This record gives sequence, C-alpha cells and structure tokens, in this order.
Amino acid sequence: RNIKGNFHHMDSIEEKLAAMGHTLPPAFVYPSSNRTGCVEAGHLLFCSGHPPPVDFGVVVHGKVGGSVSEEEAVKSAEATALTLLASVKQQIGSLDRVKQVIKLTGMVNTEPGFDRQFAVIDGASNLYCELFGPEIGQHARSAVGMFELPRGYCMEIEAIFEIKP
Repeated sequence: RNIKGNFHHMDSIEEKLAAMGHTLPPAFVYPSSNRTGCVEAGHLLFCSGHPPPVDFGVVVHGKVGGSVSEEEAVKSAEATALTLLASVKQQIGSLDRVKQVIKLTGMVNTEPGFDRQFAVIDGASNLYCELFGPEIGQHARSAVGMFELPRGYCMEIEAIFEIKP
C-alpha cells in the first residue's frame, strides 16, 4: 500500500500496531515545566510515569480491586503502554528506533487486599512483547501496589528503552 514517493511512509512498528487494532493516543502533557515525558541519556530513553490516557475508552481514575475491576485495569495498562509509545515517538521521531524495551515499572492504585498488580501490568508487558517481538519486547519489570497515586489515577507506568542512533 505504501508506494515510495506517493504516500506518507508509516514506520513498520506503527504499521504492526495498526494491524493489531491499536492507535496511539496523544502524548501526555505534563502539567508543570519542571518535568517532561522522556529524557534521552546516551542510548537510553527514560520515560516518566504516565497515567492512562483520557478520552481513550479506558478507566483513568480509581482504585483497582475497588471501583476499578482487574479486567478494566488491564485495558488501562495497555492504553498507558500506548501513551508511553506516543511520548517515545514524540521524543525520538520513530518507534522503529526502539532497540530494546529495558524496564517497566507499574504502580497500581490499589484497594487493600488486592495483590494482582502483576496481572494488571501484564496489559502493558504483553502489548510490548507482541508489538516488538519477544527479543526486543521482553523486559525487566516491577509491578507494585500504591496506597494513593497523584490526581486519583488508577495507575502510573514508567519505562526505560534502549534506542538506535
């Protein structure tokens, strides 16, 4: 479909994302200028904690295991992973420059007694493994429960990526 010179070329990772039925939400805009979505340090890209995207059909606020079901939270984690990718694309221009997903840290706003944070953050991890393939997409990870998160977000996920020059 993409004939060189006639149509805007879409990067192959974004083509795969579309084939998987996903679109990128807008990159998260940080409310204060003292922080930003991503910072490049050599060949590493450190991404700030991102909440789920608003107006994207997923739950954004609440406590998982309480007002937010595990199933809803998995979808929110997947959407949050997409928001992270939107910030990555904004920072480095193309998702095809991702060489390795290095680490995810998932913080889940948790109702007391809920201990399946790992299952929630699998929404993000599984998306990256499917999108980038197992060699690039498999990553180190922490998935933890938090008593509260800023602005009542149901989760926040941060990531570290290795990027190609």
